[in-house]
Amino acid sequence: MGNDKLNLKKFLVAICAAGLLMTGCGSDSGEVKDDSQTKITKIGMITHLNAGEKQMEEYLFKVQEKARAKVVNHVPVFFDNLNQMEMGLESGKVDKISTYDCVADYLIDNNDKFELANDSWISGLEDNFCFAVRQENTALKADLDKSLDAMKDNGSLNKLIKEYIIDVDNGKAPPKVEIPKFEGADTIKVGVTGDLPPLDLILADGSPAGFNTALLAEIAKILHKNIEFVEIDSGARAAALSADQIDVIFWVAVPVSEILPANIDSPDGIELSKPYFKNDISHIQLKK
Repeated sequence: MGNDKLNLKKFLVAICAAGLLMTGCGSDSGEVKDDSQTKITKIGMITHLNAGEKQMEEYLFKVQEKARAKVVNHVPVFFDNLNQMEMGLESGKVDKISTYDCVADYLIDNNDKFELANDSWISGLEDNFCFAVRQENTALKADLDKSLDAMKDNGSLNKLIKEYIIDVDNGKAPPKVEIPKFEGADTIKVGVTGDLPPLDLILADGSPAGFNTALLAEIAKILHKNIEFVEIDSGARAAALSADQIDVIFWVAVPVSEILPANIDSPDGIELSKPYFKNDISHIQLKK
């Protein structure tokens, strides 16, 4: 009887050992899960208001499928500002960071550790740059739209784009923008983050610079109003607008599509101006 028990025990051990080779002892699936071929790329992004990291991961998966690209599991990691995102790339917390063509050019020219990632599946993806104001501030939105239309008509908007984006020497510190002052005029408080150079840029001495600042200087002349810049963190941009700390904030509008919802990064209670610039999305990585 003792020998029978011993033989049965040996038999069960042998069966479990064989199972480990196939599915793992105690597995319910009966299938081998091979993770060796699953490629995960962590990608840094500025925090979105209405989409968490997991939801953004699902959107990116769908974008790749639509582009008929080899699907890579991009796992978004949100950051509240560009500086944190760059440090995340350099420290290895993320493999790439997501930004725009003109911003990528600026960052690469100012950091020899960075290079453009060859992610063809994002080719053609672009966002629109607008002004955001509180929903009830209809007069200010109308003034901004009217000013942008005037600048498009007289060619001054394209001139600023050429001077501050297309022809800019990203390796040099951009010049300060002179903001006109009008005695006794109303003041518009504009939030700046510095997280989209050379669009939204703050110099080492704290002075706003770049394309958006130059654009606001021209709008100030058209409206005959003063512009006061208020430095805020990207993560607090919507809260600052809602709390009346600022009247205007630079905003990126995601085009409506069957994949990305229109409100993915749009807070309640705001209105967006007409777009004044658009740019393709780019990814940056550390040099190989």
